[in-house]
Amino acid sequence: MNDPFEDMAPSDDELTPYDRAHMKLYMRLLDADRDGADWRDAVQVLFGLDADLEPDRARRVHDSHLARARWMTEHGYRQLVREGTRH
Repeated sequence: MNDPFEDMAPSDDELTPYDRAHMKLYMRLLDADRDGADWRDAVQVLFGLDADLEPDRARRVHDSHLARARWMTEHGYRQLVREGTRH
């Protein structure tokens, strides 16, 4: 993972700089979820966290980022579309 990550993804109603920096991560999380990957494997590959060593943190990181990724597909993308039409 190139961009540092927070333990909790944003929960703002607007797209944040953090979201912009982590869009690729969000897409990879959505792909892993769609493919039925075990969350422990996803958090290891995508965040470099060992769910056996830090189970609470690993779960919090995974779940909050997956929730934000889903938010992006339902709401956040609209802001990107609006910005794209202004250019």
